[in-house]
Amino acid sequence: MLHYLLNFLYPPRCAACDVGLPIDTTRRVCASCLAAVEPPRPPLCLVCGAPLHTGDEEERCDHCRAAPPAFDSARAITRYRSGADGSNTIAALLRRHKYGLDQSLGRALAEYLDAAPPLHAGGYDVVIPVPLHRGRLRWRGFNQAALLASAVAHRLERPLDVTTLVRMRATPPQTSADHRERQLNVRRAFAVKRPARVANRRVLLIDDVMTTGATVDECARTLLAAGARRVDVLTLARVV
Repeated sequence: MLHYLLNFLYPPRCAACDVGLPIDTTRRVCASCLAAVEPPRPPLCLVCGAPLHTGDEEERCDHCRAAPPAFDSARAITRYRSGADGSNTIAALLRRHKYGLDQSLGRALAEYLDAAPPLHAGGYDVVIPVPLHRGRLRWRGFNQAALLASAVAHRLERPLDVTTLVRMRATPPQTSADHRERQLNVRRAFAVKRPARVANRRVLLIDDVMTTGATVDECARTLLAAGARRVDVLTLARVV
């Protein structure tokens, strides 16, 4: 097969740790790096998936009790931390993918879906990624959330829709912004071009990283206003 020949000519190495991979592999990430992924530790908020204090009798975090988000639930595959633990492979891969403009790493990051919380195909009608503004898309050349959403849709055997939810205006970088600032940054930044495509449908919204949840909350609010029945969120990583 073609991948054998390519692997012979260009010996495969793990995209995360650079260790050599078997010549017959079709994977981009080694088993050790995949096994090192650390999922968010329970107890978790039933709504946004944020860690709760051990022994806390509440099932929702303070933020979700005070200001419930538009989405029904949000879950992440792993924690996003840049420290020297297993989750730093995700952080490093995402930085290289997004800011090093390495589109090929999308396939490597999709392999971490093996560690995703259980997803039931029957629970969703369509998979939609968080969109990029057209200016950012031109600069980067790809939408990392769309690449991940494509892999999720394939696994669930659900349709992928990358055109209905759009980002109408560019938003400033949010790296150092708090939750309130992020909310203001993304307020009315999204729109649904064809409401009939989401009307009465259960949407699985995909993004790469969730920090405060302001972006996915605004996307969910926009989708629900257009007639979606329910919006759940899945992200590759969550900042903790």
